[in-house]
Amino acid sequence: MTEGTAATLPMSNHTRERVTVAKLTLENFYSTLLTQHEEREMRQKKLEKAMEDEGLPDEEKVMRRSQHARKETEFLRLKRTRLGLDDFESLKVIGRGAFGEVRLVQKKDTGHIYAMKILRKADMLEKEQVAHIRAERDILVEADGAWVVKMFYSFQDKRNLYLIMEFLPGGDMMTLLMKKDTLSEEATQFYIAETVLAIDSIHQLGFIHRDIKPDNLLLDSRGHVKLSDFGLCTGLKKAHRTEFYRNLTHNPPSDFCEFNITHDLQSSTNAYSTVGTPDYIAPEVFMQTGYNKLCDWWSLGVIMYEMLIGYPPFCSETPQETYRKVMNWKETLVFPPEVPISERAKDLILKYCTDAENRVGAVSVEEIKSHQFFESVDWEHIRERPAAISIEIKSIDDTSNFDDFPESDILQPGLSYEVFYWLNSLLFTTHFSVTFIHCQKSRQRQNRVKCLVQGHNSMCTGGSWDRRLADERLYVLSHRIY
Repeated sequence: MTEGTAATLPMSNHTRERVTVAKLTLENFYSTLLTQHEEREMRQKKLEKAMEDEGLPDEEKVMRRSQHARKETEFLRLKRTRLGLDDFESLKVIGRGAFGEVRLVQKKDTGHIYAMKILRKADMLEKEQVAHIRAERDILVEADGAWVVKMFYSFQDKRNLYLIMEFLPGGDMMTLLMKKDTLSEEATQFYIAETVLAIDSIHQLGFIHRDIKPDNLLLDSRGHVKLSDFGLCTGLKKAHRTEFYRNLTHNPPSDFCEFNITHDLQSSTNAYSTVGTPDYIAPEVFMQTGYNKLCDWWSLGVIMYEMLIGYPPFCSETPQETYRKVMNWKETLVFPPEVPISERAKDLILKYCTDAENRVGAVSVEEIKSHQFFESVDWEHIRERPAAISIEIKSIDDTSNFDDFPESDILQPGLSYEVFYWLNSLLFTTHFSVTFIHCQKSRQRQNRVKCLVQGHNSMCTGGSWDRRLADERLYVLSHRIY
């Protein structure tokens, strides 16, 4: 070795992993500090502007600033609160997915009811959910509004993550559609209008949802819409891409959640098992030729069709056939004459479900809001009006709008120290949210689709058709509180 030069020593995989973990941990830490500082400054500026607009005297301003300071202090105290499983009483399992489950719980000291989302760390690592965790966490940090479900606390142990969220007793839109079969145009107008505002709220932050479907439209106690499940949401950050986290372990996980659909049947099957039914996914997402936020408006058009007609326009016996129908939408998107709908409703659906460059909303959301289908909508006060369909809630812990699930062993040991060290160092040092990946088929949905495809509608009797999506549903999602 000559003077002025240094020997380049080989680096083991173990060392390389630890270096990457340290780098990401530091980036996460300082990014969080910066974000929190910016948020505090923004809240202070908002307060000062409000006081100036109100023309308050100096004495009143001093009192308001003091109140604001106490509120900030209390907020910091809450952020430092150490919580654990012992602080909550589990009441009932209300949802289950590939990575864990959701339980209705009651906080012991206050009696408040929450939804506790329990997620297995090992499964999220094995099935390459790191990027999806970060993407969902980031959007929930930024999307501070009435259109997403709120998260109040989060904690962890060696095996699981625990997210404590507001409980939405209204269930989801799919449950409502199962009960009602079809909706009137008035009710459809209400729910589609609220969903337009919900989707636009995340678009304004630079995010694309990519998984808009009835299961992800939740209903609060008043029957108003809240958007959920941002696990497939994407933004502009490299940390939202799965490739960013690949090769950080000795045994790279399988490609569980990538949009790797091609025209061959095998690839299509793999993708369907990942993202559930392809009924609501825009064709450009499948094509991998590039897409933008307009893919969410396609999905909303499919939902609107389902509300009015009674089933998705591209439903088939198999996901593969549904995929083919979506890709051939110019021939397969038809309106059955036996279910009449207005021309303005049909026009809006066709403007949602068309080529991306011609899709409504390409210019701005105002293009959608000005459509004649929404002629009577009061966009500024829609959340203040009564919902189109009222939700009957008997008590604060009413779970009548949720399915019944047996107890599980999710709290039992089963995670090695090595996996825990990697995950805890890399990801689970800040507040965040993750999503379930729906994977289990529903016989109810399959039976209903079979009736439709074979043309034997007479077989589907009763007031509620068997039209559940081909997956298990998640009813709650997380959001930070302040």
